[in-house]
Amino acid sequence: MKILIADDHAIVRKGLVQLLHEEFPAAQIIEVANSNEVMRELREQIWDVILLDISMPGRNGIEILKQIRTDGIKAPVLMLSMHPEEQYAIRVLKAGASGFLNKQSATKDLLAAVHRVISGRKYITSSIAEKLADTLGESSDKPAHELLSDREMQVLQCIASGKTVSEIAEEISLSVNTISTYRTRVLEKLRLNNNAELTRYAIDNNLV
Repeated sequence: MKILIADDHAIVRKGLVQLLHEEFPAAQIIEVANSNEVMRELREQIWDVILLDISMPGRNGIEILKQIRTDGIKAPVLMLSMHPEEQYAIRVLKAGASGFLNKQSATKDLLAAVHRVISGRKYITSSIAEKLADTLGESSDKPAHELLSDREMQVLQCIASGKTVSEIAEEISLSVNTISTYRTRVLEKLRLNNNAELTRYAIDNNLV
């Protein structure tokens, strides 16, 4: 079995490698730290499962996931994040992920998730199953931030984390003008006026 781990934090990767080697002693496990390395490995080899962090420099995990599916790569992808599952799980499942796991989850949950997606099934917690069911009903009371695109959500979280437009542009490899445009869209969609209000909104809604 071949497992690809994509995360820009070396300590996280090492921990995942150790856990997975204990569970799958014969597995070949490769670590990568950014989107370019992910795509290179996907071009060169066929993988049984991919563990993909959402927050990485350059193209984020959701963009990589969409590219993977556009390229016809069918390997199960388990998305990882420090953000609460209610903020990202629905997004990644709709984008083609096999499951979502918060990095603070217990070891047994990680291993259960990996086993489940390898078997060809989806890994969905009971709370996410309930949220998915809710999306089939009325959406009039849907939080405003759920209407943001993936990139707009990323920009929102970066601003709320105290990063400047220039810092965000450098981090995700876009122009300052483009980031400013995303910021304007976010403010309009959330009906906010400035970064201070945006930061408060993000904190109040557990987005950072």
